[in-house]
Amino acid sequence: MRVKERTAAVLVACFAVTAACSRSPPGPDVPALLSQLKSADPEVRGKASLALMPIGEPAVPGLIEMLKSEDPQHRATAAATLFGLGPKARAAVPALSEALSEPASEMRVSVAMALESIGPDAAPAVPALVRALRDREGLVRQRAAIALGSIGPAAREALPALQEASRVDFVRPAAEEAMQKIQAR
Repeated sequence: MRVKERTAAVLVACFAVTAACSRSPPGPDVPALLSQLKSADPEVRGKASLALMPIGEPAVPGLIEMLKSEDPQHRATAAATLFGLGPKARAAVPALSEALSEPASEMRVSVAMALESIGPDAAPAVPALVRALRDREGLVRQRAAIALGSIGPAAREALPALQEASRVDFVRPAAEEAMQKIQAR
């Protein structure tokens, strides 16, 4: 009887060890990191942004909400973090397209850069990027052209606007390169 009891105890212990070893460590706390993105401390915001980038898609809904915030710092931090997510931020394309009409030119530049980093999946933003090619700020126009180039052939409807934008010295290189990428086969 003692052998059976010891064998049972060993089996229970083995089960407990196996269960403990097979549990994956808890994942990052996305809500906490999103909350840290709203910190007044730029270092805290930077660390939270960097921690969210490898997480990818689970962070996007919270970042979309931040893009709609009343606080310009929150909107800028969200755009910068979405830029860092690259193609994983594809679900944010509609919100980013809307944010291209943001009053602050720095924000419009950040939004265009986020769309650029998403690449071909940002194709739904082509109409908004075409409007951005006529922005009063040269850097916004340049980044919009670069974003259109990163979308590639799906941005074909932007070719006339890029042709027009290529007449401006500051935007010319980006517009010409975008046209080449769009027309590439």
